[in-house]
Amino acid sequence: MMTLNPISKKEAARYMGVRSVPDDRISEILDRCEIIVRESVRPKYVYRKTTVNFTENGVLLGGVNTVLSGNDIKKHLSGCTEAIVMAVTLSAEADKLIRRTAVTDMAEALAVDCLCSAGVEQVCNRAEEEIFENVKAKYRTWRFSAGYGDLPLDIQKDLLIFLNAQRRIGLTVTKNSLLLPSKSVTAIIGISETPVERGKKGCESCKMKGNCAFSASGKTCSER
Repeated sequence: MMTLNPISKKEAARYMGVRSVPDDRISEILDRCEIIVRESVRPKYVYRKTTVNFTENGVLLGGVNTVLSGNDIKKHLSGCTEAIVMAVTLSAEADKLIRRTAVTDMAEALAVDCLCSAGVEQVCNRAEEEIFENVKAKYRTWRFSAGYGDLPLDIQKDLLIFLNAQRRIGLTVTKNSLLLPSKSVTAIIGISETPVERGKKGCESCKMKGNCAFSASGKTCSER
């Protein structure tokens, strides 16, 4: 079973909106809450390898019922013949911990929330490393999630069905296409036999850059 390594408190502080070195009070809260988060959450991930086909309407992943529309995912997977679809979650324990902490201390609840955001990014990185120890890929793209650029968020349901994520890691999606548990991420990584263009990642690739409530708060849309 995967457990969290020490969580980047610098990253968590950034999610909290701290733009410089955290003061002593914030540092103390982060130190204390980081231990609690690591002891509480149960990180899990699941993935499947699939084929990539390009159509007039967008990108079709083998086994996924919905065509991935938008120019950004088409550009992201350009030159790729296969892809990894992955999903990561910190488990329902993360949501429970955030709610429980909010009852007694909102500052701690914010710290826990932001530490979980940093924690799920850590798990994504570690999961990707483990996946590509088993999946041979001469070249690969970075992770691209639903909601990035012009890739619709509503493909989440079909990605989870493809991964059988509810049964395997307890991950579901709301009618508004939000992941439950909330500290969860889905992503697509392209695989190619030839070099791929690794363009700007995450917020740098998004048309909402500079006008986004998530980035203004120090978070990203992938953490919704």
